[in-house]
Amino acid sequence: MAVPEQDKQPDNEVAGPEREVGELVGKLTAPGELEPAERRRLLGRLARALSDGAKKARATGAGRGRWLADVFLNIAPRIPIRDLHTLSEHHHGLTGEQLADDLVRTAQKATMTVGAIGGALAAAEFAAPPLLLSAPAQLVAETIVVAAIEVKLLAELHEVYGVRVQGSGTQRAVAFTAAWAKQRGIDPLTPTSVSLALGAATKTALRNRLLRTLGRHLTTLGPFLTGAIAGGTLNRMATKKLGEAVRNDLRGKLPRGTETPEVDPQRRDALDP
Repeated sequence: MAVPEQDKQPDNEVAGPEREVGELVGKLTAPGELEPAERRRLLGRLARALSDGAKKARATGAGRGRWLADVFLNIAPRIPIRDLHTLSEHHHGLTGEQLADDLVRTAQKATMTVGAIGGALAAAEFAAPPLLLSAPAQLVAETIVVAAIEVKLLAELHEVYGVRVQGSGTQRAVAFTAAWAKQRGIDPLTPTSVSLALGAATKTALRNRLLRTLGRHLTTLGPFLTGAIAGGTLNRMATKKLGEAVRNDLRGKLPRGTETPEVDPQRRDALDP
């Protein structure tokens, strides 16, 4: 697919040195638990790496929203997405609705943790005013990581519900990112959805979604631990809402003759939060 001239340089230069950002986001969204100290360290490194990119963006006149969207589109293919077999393996053999429940719960915990750590860092910065200069980069790092966790959740829910998205790894990553921007699942009956994912309207939707997520993280800039509590709670609620919306969407978009993943009511009742 041809890329419009306005979407080539210098935008790709602005978001160019994203290898470290992509690697850090990959580590922060990889399966398994991270120790709080390690998560905090990786978030700090990510904030510093993004700060460098933000300076270059300002120098070239790129707006923050446009730069954020470019950064995320560059790292989206590096978000680790598991297939159905691996998902079931990592979630104790669960399948169907039970597996979807567990995926949403795990993503909620991850985004809540990111918000809580960010809020705690912000509280520390309030105790030392000069360090507030680093707050914007910290908020951008939180925003990127939370968005990556939610894109990962959305993509893996497609695996659970058997909604296959065609295309290369990069094309699929962009399609899932576009779906996240719209907070809904991908329609398997619309084969052009992947090829249209990089359209101007989609890039605008992505920019706006990232800016809304960034605005949510402004709540972490509160004194003491109020920011940590607010950041964690708002992230958890937003991820839960996304999970519910995407699951309802995917159930309604399964191809004719495809059954919704099986549900064991007793097991599901035990798993529901």
